[in-house]
Amino acid sequence: MDGSVGAVVERALPEALHSVHRLTGLPVVFAGPTHAAATGRQLEITRLSGTLGTSLKGLRVPSGLGLGGTVIRDARPYRVDDYARADRITHDYDDVVVGDERLTSICAVPVLVGGVVRAVLYGAVRDGQPIGDRAMRATGVVAARIEREAERSGHHEGARPLTPAAIDELAGIIRRTRDEALRHRLEHLRRELSATCPQVRAPAVRDGRRLSAREGEVLRLVAVGASNLEIAAELRLSPETVKAYLRSAMRKLDAPNRTAAVHAARLFGVL
Repeated sequence: MDGSVGAVVERALPEALHSVHRLTGLPVVFAGPTHAAATGRQLEITRLSGTLGTSLKGLRVPSGLGLGGTVIRDARPYRVDDYARADRITHDYDDVVVGDERLTSICAVPVLVGGVVRAVLYGAVRDGQPIGDRAMRATGVVAARIEREAERSGHHEGARPLTPAAIDELAGIIRRTRDEALRHRLEHLRRELSATCPQVRAPAVRDGRRLSAREGEVLRLVAVGASNLEIAAELRLSPETVKAYLRSAMRKLDAPNRTAAVHAARLFGVL
């Protein structure tokens, strides 16, 4: 794995797999870091859980090939409901994925640091059922946590220091952007960058009140359908502490329940 950012990402993968399995309930999860290669980034699958054997381990996937290579190429999540017949991917790895592991539906989510795909997290099933939006969102939450850890480690190679002024400039660009889809994507980027810059205060939600980092993390997990016990396990908190963060967030958002709190947080642009 190239660079210290890569080392941070790779160290996070074992726990990330446990989190994906716990939050999604998907029986098969696997992951691997990417390396710089002559043809772009190349994935190497290094971590497996729930597989029938070890044929996936050590598999190298260049950009553009298979599901993982598509994720690397496009730097975005993908899922296929019928891997063997999917027409959006190449089928270079069917012998392993379909033959050895008998996987049917698979999702793959990138870990993006500095615009570079540093790892890919996978979840899969063998029963022919599609993987739902909730599982995709939950896997995205886990990927985002790794991204924040890598950014906050201070080892983003070659990066200039992120400043509040730069984020304010981005906010101004967002306000002047008329394309709604682009504005939404830029706002998501602004929130992710803000999370890596400790000098930037969270946006106000009501009457100048702001969600704490923990309140935001709890609401992100609520948004993907996690229970209080699952949130407690994921954030290493007690269930009572999770409830306290939820009550505080609901109060700040003037929301009567957790579902309304998630909706309000999205309206205020803090989730």
